[in-house]
Amino acid sequence: MNLFCSTCFHVFLLFATTLTLCLQHKNTASALGNDTDQLSLLRFKETILDDPFGILKFWNTSTYFCNWHGVTCSHKHQRVTSLNLQGYDLLGLIPPEIGNLTFLRYVNLQNNSFYGEIPQEIGHLFRLKELYLTNNTLKGQIPTNLSSCSELKSLSLTGNKLVGKIPKELGYLTKLEVLSIGMNNLTGEIPASIGNLTSLRILILGINNLNGKLPEEIGHLKNLTHISIASNKLYGMLPFTLFNMSSLTYFSAGVNQFNGSLPANMFLTLPNLQQFGIGMNKISGPIPISISNATQLLLFNIPRNNFVGQVPTGIGNLKEIWSIAMEYNHLGSNSSKDLDFLTSLTNCTNLKVLDLNLNNFGGSLPNSIANFSDQLNQFYIGGNQITGNIPAGLGNLVNLIGLDLELNLLSGSIPTSFGNFKKIQSLTLNVNKLSGKIPSSLGNLSQVFQLDLSNNMLEGNIPPTIGNCKMLQYLDLSNNHLSGTIPWQVIGLPSLSMLLNLSHNSLNGSLPFEIGNLKSINKLDASKNFLSGEIPATIGQCIGLEYLNLQGNFFQGAMPSSLASLKGLQYLDLSQNNLLGSIPEGLESIPVLQYLNISFNRLNGEVPTEVFLKKRPHWRTSNFPSTIDQNAKISYKTLYQATNGFSSNNLIGSGGFGFVYKGILESEERVVAIKVLNLQVKGAHKSFIAECNALKSIRHRNLVKILTCCSSMDYNGNEFKALVFEYMENGSLDKWLLPDSEIRGQPNLNLLQRLNILTDVACAIHYLHYESEQPIIHCDLKPSNILLHNDMVAHVSDFGLARILCAINGISDLQTSTIGFNGTIGYAPPEYGVGSHVSAQGDVYSFGILLLEILTRRKPTDEMFTNGMNLYSFVKVSLPDKLLEIVDSTLLSRELIQTTVPTSAEEEEENNSDQNLSHLHPNDLKQCLLELFYIGLACSAESPRERINMKDVTRELDVIRNALSRK
Repeated sequence: MNLFCSTCFHVFLLFATTLTLCLQHKNTASALGNDTDQLSLLRFKETILDDPFGILKFWNTSTYFCNWHGVTCSHKHQRVTSLNLQGYDLLGLIPPEIGNLTFLRYVNLQNNSFYGEIPQEIGHLFRLKELYLTNNTLKGQIPTNLSSCSELKSLSLTGNKLVGKIPKELGYLTKLEVLSIGMNNLTGEIPASIGNLTSLRILILGINNLNGKLPEEIGHLKNLTHISIASNKLYGMLPFTLFNMSSLTYFSAGVNQFNGSLPANMFLTLPNLQQFGIGMNKISGPIPISISNATQLLLFNIPRNNFVGQVPTGIGNLKEIWSIAMEYNHLGSNSSKDLDFLTSLTNCTNLKVLDLNLNNFGGSLPNSIANFSDQLNQFYIGGNQITGNIPAGLGNLVNLIGLDLELNLLSGSIPTSFGNFKKIQSLTLNVNKLSGKIPSSLGNLSQVFQLDLSNNMLEGNIPPTIGNCKMLQYLDLSNNHLSGTIPWQVIGLPSLSMLLNLSHNSLNGSLPFEIGNLKSINKLDASKNFLSGEIPATIGQCIGLEYLNLQGNFFQGAMPSSLASLKGLQYLDLSQNNLLGSIPEGLESIPVLQYLNISFNRLNGEVPTEVFLKKRPHWRTSNFPSTIDQNAKISYKTLYQATNGFSSNNLIGSGGFGFVYKGILESEERVVAIKVLNLQVKGAHKSFIAECNALKSIRHRNLVKILTCCSSMDYNGNEFKALVFEYMENGSLDKWLLPDSEIRGQPNLNLLQRLNILTDVACAIHYLHYESEQPIIHCDLKPSNILLHNDMVAHVSDFGLARILCAINGISDLQTSTIGFNGTIGYAPPEYGVGSHVSAQGDVYSFGILLLEILTRRKPTDEMFTNGMNLYSFVKVSLPDKLLEIVDSTLLSRELIQTTVPTSAEEEEENNSDQNLSHLHPNDLKQCLLELFYIGLACSAESPRERINMKDVTRELDVIRNALSRK
């Protein structure tokens, strides 16, 4: 018995010892794991360069790491299972040590500024189920060993700068339900292995540079509900297997190059489809007749394709539909039955948006449109061939906020029922054949900000009730047959801030003094009427005016001196009136005045023009000295002091004829740019005179402003010549187009900024060619000669090669021969190289090359252009199919945003949106780019005869910019 008890005791002792050792080993392993997690998190903190919210401030050893902000640990092992730092604007790298956090199941670092590459070590996280790195600036390729994260269900890398192909290894992630890698710079084809992701529900690949065809294997994804492949370079027909995915609810494939037609039965095989968007492709054929079966459809957007034929009347079966966009197609046949489908849409009680602009619809608007859904808020059917009267019942759609009937053949009168539009914001009926009177009921439009009735045959008086439209900012009644006086209630409407255009009518009487209420008006045009009396002095209270045109009336008396109060005025035309007396002296104080026409009046005295410093006396243009030496109004000493002895620290640029310094004129406390001529260079002296001659009589918002000059001797007794210009804080355009601009901390130009710069430059060249006292050819238009002010307004500079032309009997001859032509290679037109005379078409060529460079960010002298290839041919052969290959990639990643996003990913896509034009549909952005490129090609054609002129360029750029603004 004692022996048995002794044996039991030894067995128990051995068991207890073993258990103790195991527990000690487990605790040691857990402690080691905890140490690893803590060290990995501290390493993560070390790589953060900026933590604006201070959320990592308490990540230190004095606090248990499981309690650190954004960190979650498991209860049992106290290992890190979740890292959530989304939306804190963290700047830094993702360190490879993240791969040591092997218990991680959830990582969310989206909406920060992480850069660098995604570390390969992230593939060690074999427990990881969700990875969100959306909306950062990560570069490099998608790690192939992400395929090792076999538990992964959600992978979101959207909104970065990732490059390379989509790894075929992602096809191993068979548990993946969400794959979102849109809005990057991914290239190559969509791998067929994506068909292995049989659990996938959401696939977002939009806004990349993916090419090739959509793989047939996508049809294997029977659980897929959302597909977004918009804004890529995909081509070919949509695979037949796609139309058998009965679970599909959302499909977005706009802005690609898909062709072919849609299967007639597609809406039978896609019964759950709710959103369908394929805008801006090359898809042709009719709208599938089976659309009548798409009873779940909410959104049907097919704009900017090649659809033809009639719209099926069965579209009226879409009881849930709220948006139909079919603009920019070839629908209809200009026949009387084209609009029969509109009657069927009265069944669509949820319809909010109906866009049929710019098709080939004929016939007349049916009276049944009065029965459209009372939820309809946007109805656009402009740019067609619609005839007949506007149905009065249209006024029943009281919730409309936008109605566009412009550019049709509508006749008859404007229905008085339009006064029911209490919510309407934009009403455009322009360019039709409407007649009769403007109904006074339009005064009930309490929310309208744009009212355009121009280019019709309207007659009678302007109803004073329009003055009740207290939100009205844009009113265009031009080119009609309106008569009577201008109601003071209308011209005194303070809300008018964008435009009041009453031109080309038969209005009479005086201009009401209430015009002074228009303190914010930007453009006022009452030209070509029968207005008389004096121009009221209260016009000087319109301090927002930039454009004022009263030309072609019968105004009498003196020009009001209050015009000098309009400091923002750029365009002033009072010509062809009966004005008397002298010209007000204060006009020279208007700092941005570009155009002044007071001809064909009975005025006397001098025409004041600002030539150099504002403090100088007024000059007559004819009295401007022929040689600059006579007018040295600033001394060498002053310039020497302003530049610290022409210190190299003040040097901001150099050119063929000298150097440009930044200086401060202490007497005026003004920063200026001082161009010092290197008179040792042949032609520098003539360049100096040429630039002065060119600049002495021109004045334009987009031309660099010369302030004064110096022609003297330096301290060594050498001849010294310099020009003093207004300083441009943002430097020259070429520095903004350098490929390393982002590395230098300078942001990339967005599309709107580039469009504005192009418009500014075009306006300047248009002024030089057509509106200056004598036509001027710039001869050296290039990015380094375009300067940007602090507001990014562009100014054309460097007139050292400029030629002044004088038109005699319609023939332009060279008046000023400055130096032998020495333009810049790549920007100079080819005819200059064979001895042709300079011409306006030469500047047009240079502008075209400039435009192509701004959009592609490739110089015309780029090393890639060999074997006869140049920037012009490079662009020409790439359009339209390879548009996205030639556009500056930084521009695309900045501007192209997903059009519509799945409900489950709505927040994610919203966070990705850029603030610059991000509200626009990618179709509109791509169309804008195409139109800009075509302008560049039209300008830079090899033959001068094939080039368009700057009048057409400025007009087309305005159309593009206005179109973007409307969108």
